[in-house]
Amino acid sequence: MLDVSTENPDGKATPSRRRAPRAKAEPATPRQQPRAATRRVSTTRAKVERGPEAAAPLRGVPSAPPAVTSSVLPTDLPDDRYFNRELSWLDFNARVLALAEDSSQPLLERAKFLAIFASNLDEFYMVRVAGLKRRAETGLSVRSADGLTPREQLVGISKRSQELVEQHARAFLDHIRPGLEQHQISIVTWGDLTDYDRLRLSNYFSEQVFPVLTPLAVDPAHPFPYISGLSLNLAVTVRDPEGGGERFARVKVPDNVPRLVRVEADRSSSSATFLPLEELIAAHLGELFAGMEVIECHAFRVTRNADLEVEEDRDEDLLQALERELARRRFGPPVRLEVADDMTEHMLELLLREMEVDPHDVVTVPGLLDLSCLWQLYGIDRKTLKDPAFVPATHPAFGERETPKSVFATLREGDVLVHHPYDSFSTSVQRFIEQAAADPHVLAIKQTLYRTSGDSPIVDALIDAAEAGKQVVALVEIKARFDEQANIKWARTLEKAGVHVVYGLVGLKTHCKTSLVVRQEGSTIRRYCHIGTGNYNPKTARLYEDVGILTAEPTIGADLTDLFNVLTGYARQDEYRSLLVAPYGVRKGIVERIHHEIEAAQAGQPSGVRIKVNSLVDEQVIDALYRASQAGVPVDVVVRGICGLKPGIKGLSENIRVRSILGRFLEHSRVFRFVASDEYWIGSADMMHRNLDRRVEVAVRVADPRLTKQLGDMFDSALDPHTRCWILRSDGEWEASPSDGTSVRDHQMELLHRHGALG
Repeated sequence: MLDVSTENPDGKATPSRRRAPRAKAEPATPRQQPRAATRRVSTTRAKVERGPEAAAPLRGVPSAPPAVTSSVLPTDLPDDRYFNRELSWLDFNARVLALAEDSSQPLLERAKFLAIFASNLDEFYMVRVAGLKRRAETGLSVRSADGLTPREQLVGISKRSQELVEQHARAFLDHIRPGLEQHQISIVTWGDLTDYDRLRLSNYFSEQVFPVLTPLAVDPAHPFPYISGLSLNLAVTVRDPEGGGERFARVKVPDNVPRLVRVEADRSSSSATFLPLEELIAAHLGELFAGMEVIECHAFRVTRNADLEVEEDRDEDLLQALERELARRRFGPPVRLEVADDMTEHMLELLLREMEVDPHDVVTVPGLLDLSCLWQLYGIDRKTLKDPAFVPATHPAFGERETPKSVFATLREGDVLVHHPYDSFSTSVQRFIEQAAADPHVLAIKQTLYRTSGDSPIVDALIDAAEAGKQVVALVEIKARFDEQANIKWARTLEKAGVHVVYGLVGLKTHCKTSLVVRQEGSTIRRYCHIGTGNYNPKTARLYEDVGILTAEPTIGADLTDLFNVLTGYARQDEYRSLLVAPYGVRKGIVERIHHEIEAAQAGQPSGVRIKVNSLVDEQVIDALYRASQAGVPVDVVVRGICGLKPGIKGLSENIRVRSILGRFLEHSRVFRFVASDEYWIGSADMMHRNLDRRVEVAVRVADPRLTKQLGDMFDSALDPHTRCWILRSDGEWEASPSDGTSVRDHQMELLHRHGALG
């Protein structure tokens, strides 16, 4: 859950036996060195039109890009060595869709994957497609790593998206909907209802829906209304019986009324029948347009550019600047128009003309628009149609004892690695912060917050700590995409409680997941730390797969102290003892370790690289992996989403294997294993330009053999030949595996059993 993209959960993986085809890549243009950051930034990604850095350096931003040795930028690798990022993302969403098509999955889980696919595609258009359209419209000729211009990418995206949208609709209409009906869960039309049900729903319409509807006419006195992004609308043509003239009107389907209206009056009924709200409104248009004849009515939906730009060097409060941009977000230009497949050409032409939408941006949808409404069906209490329930287990280090031990006493005995959602977030990380807030010996708590829940116990604990007189610092990233408003609210709540709130560094997002607790223990000061791969959000911690380390290691504590001084003050440190920190050191550290594996392989020593990330598109990291493969280093990549690397190509990448695991939980952790140096690292950064160049990210080495064994076992399970997954081929197709009829194992289910999280 997103991310998406943002970051949405992508469900339980039993891949379809069909391959997900993708467009063939064009020859690439080698990527140029990234320019230095400037003060004008986009909150969702760097603008390709950035100019040279201003003379006055930004606080915390290096005056030049990190130095890259010539060996990191090979010139003899083939130009066509990268897959297209955007088409790779569409392949990822195709794998999500394959989960919905998999008949071995519980039926409501399949419906959930249809909803996730729809939400994922919305965000993709709001951010990625919007950015490409802006580049194309401004005439920027910057090509992607695979050599495509923005316009060429848009053409490919349009074609692939239409294919997937039709496949998505057919999965619902031909499989999920009939399957649900067999279990007495139905989505019906107005014509399917009995007279009794129509009468009851007509009363519901009059009492609950009609008062909030506002039909907007279009004529010389009424200009075409503004259509807000992602709103569902009805395009209506009415005729005046007296004059015979036809008029257009728009009716917005309200989003503060359930999209699927329950038909049964008795909610305890074994059957659950739903009528789409737009069907109910369409059946009662005569009440909205009294005295007029309704000629036609069709559903449509607009997606708008949701990118934000903030001038961070202006002499004003960043919160106020961001709030201003949030108010503008809903007025972004349209990037997609979804229309029902029964819409007439006349009506479509009117919408295109009035909203200034390019015909290439039209997506025709069979059946219901916006199947994210299927989350409502997923809320039905039908345990037999869902995955078995699980309860995250309390980590053995924090388990019940006759004499309960504090988290601090446990960490003094040794580091603890937690693996969510298998290990409980609330009894480990959350308890760590809550005990720190209540402990009279704790002097200070420093915390980064990128995304958190609406009723965050972490925020509550920080407030309690501040009110108890502790020094509390919270770095709230108010530019976290689509969580900006919520984070502004948290920032103000924390400030009112006396917490020192900062918003990070100008020109960079703070994406790292770090906590630092300073505790007085006798005559000494001890520091306790948490560094993880996921957000401090107890709700998504039950849906996202993440790892984190809790430690009292002095060098890590010293590093986090230095890092928070950079984040809150004017320090410009870029070297750390036990950490890799972006934008200075994560790429450099990863590439250097890959090169060490190459040297080991060339010397005849054991070598190997294992990487688990959400996305792998950074050209410098990919090229280093190509070099490793050429040197004979075995490379295994587990990537959930985007992958720009081409595996299995003779002479380039025949020693590289790439697989993708999509499952009940969103695979979100970032873990790195280097065999020759015997190192494991975990961190917050994906191998993407935005993470490595434009964010504050942290990776920490996990050194304790007890903990590295846990990470090794996780890799072994994910890479087991019998693990159900998708394998990336050299031609860009993702192939379901295993495909030879052998028995398969579910990686996530296996971990649930290992941790004792299933009943």
